[in-house]
Amino acid sequence: MLADKKLLGFNFIINTNLNFLLINKGSNITYGVQPLLALLAMWLTQDVVMNIFFSKKHIKGQEILTSIEGSVVLAPTHRSRWDGLVLTFALGRRITKKDCRFMVTNPEMKGIQGWFLKRLGCFSINQQSPSLLSLRYAVDLILSQNQLVIFPEGKINKKGKIIPFKQGLFRLASIANRKGACVNIVPIGIAYKNTNPKFRGEVALCIGKPIRIDDFSLSKIDNFNDQLRVKIEDAEKKALTLVGRGLHHQLK
Repeated sequence: MLADKKLLGFNFIINTNLNFLLINKGSNITYGVQPLLALLAMWLTQDVVMNIFFSKKHIKGQEILTSIEGSVVLAPTHRSRWDGLVLTFALGRRITKKDCRFMVTNPEMKGIQGWFLKRLGCFSINQQSPSLLSLRYAVDLILSQNQLVIFPEGKINKKGKIIPFKQGLFRLASIANRKGACVNIVPIGIAYKNTNPKFRGEVALCIGKPIRIDDFSLSKIDNFNDQLRVKIEDAEKKALTLVGRGLHHQLK
């Protein structure tokens, strides 16, 4: 009962703020990617860390992403803190000519980690009470065809248990769509050889066919999330197979 009340409260807040976005065209984007820091981070994470830590990296479906016209929102599974590095390695600037702009939680933007994340184009959102500025910023990223990354599960779900998808992705994409953007939601599955990624292990990332948000303009959020879940699970199954696991291993 308490969880239901919290969910209703969150939905009321985000609905109120997003409706306000429809009638306010002003924007106040304050986070940007610092070029020199981004180049340093790209070299350190992609050329050094990823190559040293993982013995094999399986990436499938990049051609799907590079052929999409319009705005893109990446919707990946979230199984590990490594997911962000894997996404930027597979789908970052070197591949798509765009930076991955991550929506993260407030705690992740604190301290030295937050200092770096902010300067690498990440931005935070309070999941319990999202601010108007954060919501407007996310919509503007979509409208300007940046590569926004939103984890539908909202948190690390290490063993892939079925949990309700957050509603923010659909609502933000719908707002951008109503403002004239052609928004494509791209389902992505990420899998590791071990539930807890190990040194010299394997990682796989598989990209599914995108969902056009305007195909769900008259649908309920639950219908969209159900379709998105099917596509994400299919992408994850393919990723698990590439690292020698199956869905029956996911819960172990």
